[in-house]
Amino acid sequence: MSPQPQAAVGAPLSRVDGRLKVTGNAQYAAEFDVDGAVHAVIVDASIGRGRITGIDTGAAEAQPGVLRVIHHGNAPKLPYRDNAGSNNPPGRRQRVFQDDRVLFHGQPVAVVVATTLEAAQHGASLVKVEYDAVQPSTDLHDAERDKPTKYARGDAEAGLRDAPVRLDVTYELARNHHNPMEPHATIARWDGDKLTVWDKTQWVVGTHDELAAVFDLPAEAVRVINPFVGGGFGSGLRCWPHSVVAALAARETKRPVKLVLSRKQMYFGTGFRPSYEYRLRLGSDGRGRLTAAIHDIDAETSSYETFTEAVMGAGQMTYSMPNVRQAYRTVPLDVNTPIWMRGPGFASASFVIESAMDELAHKLGVDPIELRRRNEPNEDESSNLPFSTRRLRECYTVGAREFGWQRRSARPRSRREGDWLIGLGMAAGVYDPGRYPAQARARLDADGTAVVEAATSDMGPGTYTSQTQVAADALGLTMRTVTFRLGDSLYPQTGPHGGSSTMASVGTAVHDACNQVRRQAIKLAVEDRESPLYGVKADDVVVRGGRLHMKDNPARGETYRTLLARNDRTHLEAGGSYTGPPSPARHSYHAYNATFAEVAVDATLGLVRVRRMLGVYDAGRIISPKLADSQAIGGIVGGIGTALLEHTATDHRDGRIVNANLADYLVPVNADVPDVRAIYLDGEDNDGNALGVKGLGEVVQVGVAAAIGNAVFNATGRRVRELPITAEALL
Repeated sequence: MSPQPQAAVGAPLSRVDGRLKVTGNAQYAAEFDVDGAVHAVIVDASIGRGRITGIDTGAAEAQPGVLRVIHHGNAPKLPYRDNAGSNNPPGRRQRVFQDDRVLFHGQPVAVVVATTLEAAQHGASLVKVEYDAVQPSTDLHDAERDKPTKYARGDAEAGLRDAPVRLDVTYELARNHHNPMEPHATIARWDGDKLTVWDKTQWVVGTHDELAAVFDLPAEAVRVINPFVGGGFGSGLRCWPHSVVAALAARETKRPVKLVLSRKQMYFGTGFRPSYEYRLRLGSDGRGRLTAAIHDIDAETSSYETFTEAVMGAGQMTYSMPNVRQAYRTVPLDVNTPIWMRGPGFASASFVIESAMDELAHKLGVDPIELRRRNEPNEDESSNLPFSTRRLRECYTVGAREFGWQRRSARPRSRREGDWLIGLGMAAGVYDPGRYPAQARARLDADGTAVVEAATSDMGPGTYTSQTQVAADALGLTMRTVTFRLGDSLYPQTGPHGGSSTMASVGTAVHDACNQVRRQAIKLAVEDRESPLYGVKADDVVVRGGRLHMKDNPARGETYRTLLARNDRTHLEAGGSYTGPPSPARHSYHAYNATFAEVAVDATLGLVRVRRMLGVYDAGRIISPKLADSQAIGGIVGGIGTALLEHTATDHRDGRIVNANLADYLVPVNADVPDVRAIYLDGEDNDGNALGVKGLGEVVQVGVAAAIGNAVFNATGRRVRELPITAEALL
């Protein structure tokens, strides 16, 4: 079949859903108008660990408008079938109102349902809970470790012992919370034994499966709807207890129930990027060729589930070295379960690895970029597979040229502008993009318009737009004649919307479905005696602007509309699929970046200001440059938050999060955002998907914190090994 003209893919198009969003017409989970809906407010545990000894709901139930107060003493037993496939980590997931145990501060212990939100909030404040409390364990540094997950190649101890140059550093990374603009929310409605849920989620299929498992319902009895997500960053990648609470409350009251988490509740009602203590020992020869690395990694998890992420991957394959040993230990604490956050695992590991590389470069007197070049591997040494594409050297070259790296002084604290010390830093980034089986459905209607559907999400990267671009080119239609629908579990099934997986997975399924529909139309035309294309080889026909024509003779052809009308077809339809990555793997499939930062540090006050940042990306084919820029800017801004601002403070006496609000948990605002630029290396990566994409949403945050930390060192001569980097650490 002749290659289709590419009019939409690669073009810097505005979001197709942009007008809906800026006019307030995009409906988010809590905004659906469900007839008869009442309101629910969760009562949170005020202790960090222990048991509930009594609940007094009398005052709450006496309030006008309060319908029910549900808690472990009166809630029905829920089946909670096993459901490991919905991003539930190993362990025993939290079962709402099923017993008297309190596992962490803020755990739901009751829910008040009322006719108005105000009545529900007031009622919740009147519920009195008594506890038998014990001292919770919430300090990563003062708790027992689980048995480690290990990786090894070569003899790391011997390699480190024999290395002429050695580095032994320990880094600490604070817990980060996602803090999307849209709070997590659920509306639940029962129609007999069928449950419909409007939910903020990044995986409608996963939420569907979890609710079916919790309530022991057949798959066809549950529907999850979520057309818009107001930011997620990973927080919506599993079904959280509040969604179960809403469904339970709706069933008990026989009314649709709306439940919206408060900003405070978002800090313990959903997950977070776990805190880390990460010791890294590096060995190299006198020229900086790495000989050995030993990674000892401790990360927090909850006491009831074991959350892990890909924190070991970067240390196994970013740089070439014969001897590597890793031990990754989870530390069970009396906290709620963590979840993936943008650049999961790799972003945390990169701060340590890339900061240590900068330390080694300074110790050796070698330029940081040159040190990285000297340690570029020829293949993925963790799998012995060739790289699908790996253009880090080109990222370094382009980035150094465009950022003005030659202006960097190798001597820290040597560049000053008045009260400000100026420094440049850089870091490499790598991420392993996800690829999941996915399905899509495409329908071409007789009027020449098309509808494409898949049960994926759009938390901000522009899924509506990018999938429409792919569909439009595959069908040979204009963007305005294609409608892409998502966010409904009734649509063809897809994997989670995260891990940089959506474009490769869902996009390939959309591409496949639309290609099939176009081929159906071409076959219809070349076999139709009344068509201008009768008898033409199908491979010689392309479609542009809704018109089928010969590739070498555009005048010979006809439109979809005339073809379908003449053949009495109301529509053509096909299902497309993506089966996932090749098995066994043929290549090491990763996205890469080089990130550059310029900072100014007040020499007296220790205040850090990021002045410029540049990211250069090897991320395969870029479907939408305008959306890509949005992703890169967002990832860099998120990395600034991790580097300089974000830190969850816990009172270890009772497990309370002290700064569970946007006044005290600091995130970057417009005034913190510097001049940001992104460059994408031209090219495709065709290992495992027809679009040649790798995904961009995760890798853009990997390495950002390290680049900023390295720039701070270059400016001040002080190496800060604890995130966030505060003014106190620089005084």
